[in-house]
Amino acid sequence: MTFEWTELDATAVDTARLLAVDAVEKVGNGHPGTAMSMAPVAYTLYQKVMRHDPRDTEWIGRDRFVLSIGHSSLTQYIQLFLGGFGLEIEDLKSFRTWGSKTPGHPEYGHTKGVEITTGPLGQGLASAVGMAYAARFERGLFDADAAAGTSPFDHNIYVICGDGDMQEGVTAEASSLAGHQKLGNLTVIYDSNQISIEDDTDIAFTEDVAARYRSYGWDVREVSWRTETGYVEDVSALYAEIEAGKTVADKPTLIILSTIIGYPAPSKQNTGKIHGSALGGVEAAATKVALGWNPDESFVVPAEVLAHTRSLADRAAAVRAEWQVKFDAWAARNPEGAALLARLELGELPDGLDSALPEFEAGTSIATRAASGKVLNAIAAVMPELWGGSADLAESNLTTINGAKSFVPAEHSTAHWSGSDYGRVLHFGIREHAMGAILNGICLHGKTRAYGGTFLIFSDYMRPAVRLAALMKTPSIFVWTHDSVALGEDGPTHQPIEQLATLRAIPGLDIVRPADANETAWAWKTILERREGPAGIALSRQNLPVYDRSEGSGFAAASHTSKGAYVLADSPTGTVDVILIATGSEVGVAVDARAALADKGIGARVVSAPCLEWFEEQSAEYRESVLPSHVTARVSVEAGLSLGWDRYIGANGVAVSIEHFGASADYQTLFREFGITSEAVVAAAETSISR
Repeated sequence: MTFEWTELDATAVDTARLLAVDAVEKVGNGHPGTAMSMAPVAYTLYQKVMRHDPRDTEWIGRDRFVLSIGHSSLTQYIQLFLGGFGLEIEDLKSFRTWGSKTPGHPEYGHTKGVEITTGPLGQGLASAVGMAYAARFERGLFDADAAAGTSPFDHNIYVICGDGDMQEGVTAEASSLAGHQKLGNLTVIYDSNQISIEDDTDIAFTEDVAARYRSYGWDVREVSWRTETGYVEDVSALYAEIEAGKTVADKPTLIILSTIIGYPAPSKQNTGKIHGSALGGVEAAATKVALGWNPDESFVVPAEVLAHTRSLADRAAAVRAEWQVKFDAWAARNPEGAALLARLELGELPDGLDSALPEFEAGTSIATRAASGKVLNAIAAVMPELWGGSADLAESNLTTINGAKSFVPAEHSTAHWSGSDYGRVLHFGIREHAMGAILNGICLHGKTRAYGGTFLIFSDYMRPAVRLAALMKTPSIFVWTHDSVALGEDGPTHQPIEQLATLRAIPGLDIVRPADANETAWAWKTILERREGPAGIALSRQNLPVYDRSEGSGFAAASHTSKGAYVLADSPTGTVDVILIATGSEVGVAVDARAALADKGIGARVVSAPCLEWFEEQSAEYRESVLPSHVTARVSVEAGLSLGWDRYIGANGVAVSIEHFGASADYQTLFREFGITSEAVVAAAETSISR
């Protein structure tokens, strides 16, 4: 496409700058500086570069845009307004106020055209790497044999990031992976204005970013608008570098753009004062005068500007029509692929999923991490959209799809792993935080299902991404093995104590801790059926007994797992004197205590509670049937903090828990010494009954 830049384009950019000034002035707070100086960049991307459709922000053929500097949300909102994506001038006037479509940071699912929630710096860029992963994987899933640039599934991911993003560690992790993966579909524009809240970034940040990214394997390009003769916004030079970067198929592109934050504000540009606060009336008026606008007017949008920018819809329609021809031809040639795409777009699972679930033999024992690995492989055979891996712990997490290629360029194959651009096995290296963000990006990009594994203790390293997954309601799947002190001799640094409780504290995150192998199978099925938000599945290192759930065994079917909590084994005495509520490996402890209590004439019901979040979704009648309110003698059993269990065990209840860090020893010793035993549960039950 020939690049054109007219006076009308320049006026549109100045309109965007002053809308940013006015929006922040009106509400009295916000981040105007970057929205002012990056207005030419955002305008160029939205109006001249990206393939998208203002009339349909969910079009699968669109390029994706990520504003990693989420605090500068006006940079995006104003382009969504100008381009006709659904925002109007009143939305800009209500910026950062209750009920508006323009909150302080872009929020996925809240504002049309926003692809991701970017709050904490670095998350946007890191998740954009996941989007680039997904774009490549989906192309392989649907149109692997098409020549480069000819498939309707070929598109690009664009990111605007800033100095803060470059300082956050998660971008280093993700950018290293992006270079390793040769993600030529990813273009990042780095606004190098060298200003943050504490003013000049030289006080804390002096590294050579270009050299760092070249070492990662990126195509690095540099454009400076700071020239010897003054500040010159050479948009054509930026456009040329964007287009040139897109021709480098085997490297992601980083364009380092040297700007002046807050340009053209006369006094506050290039200072920390314009980064995160309103210009003030005097400076706002002076900025308008500098641009030749009336300082007494606000939220001015010339009619000819809006007509020009909203003609994007017509230009997009022509581009989309060309794309549709390609798509229809692809669908005609690939009826199976078209059917698969239709199923994924509907969010449906394959018909054969139920029958694919393995059944584990009663009376045997197997660690739930091992059962999970078998379940994953069984499901993968009928669910081609399932892919995932581990943060360098595949042999421990058991997350590998057997016989599948690794998702990595073939040149990175090793003696143990065979790489392919379209492989299904993900290798994140020891980068847990990036893994979480990349999984989010994959989920946001399309409808495939991706998972990533590590030890439960290292969920701490990925917590910001996990929290954002819950906030965005993305169906990311986190596989966390070695779920308690029972991992044993590695000791307290590796033994999770507070993790289950604090992860349950994240609204919208499902924490699933199955009690045996068959619960694990049904847990996976339920996780895959749900698309309302993320799930973390916590799995044991040690072997656990597989319960006999046949009719007449006294143990309930594992299919009840989907209800979150259920009566696994009712009181053998005919009366329910106490309820024992347990999760994961501790269900076995509760089962043993039930038998011991029966010998004392005490009737104990064992409730397996693999997912308290799912249980809370059940009807009041069902929850009452599992935990009848008249039975106030209750014991919770979980090898971690008791935090959060009060709501289930009540004032008379007793928690069998661990309220301190672990130790290095075999798990049998640790459970004995820390009181995770049937004897401790029996004593707790008697205490609760006495209350």
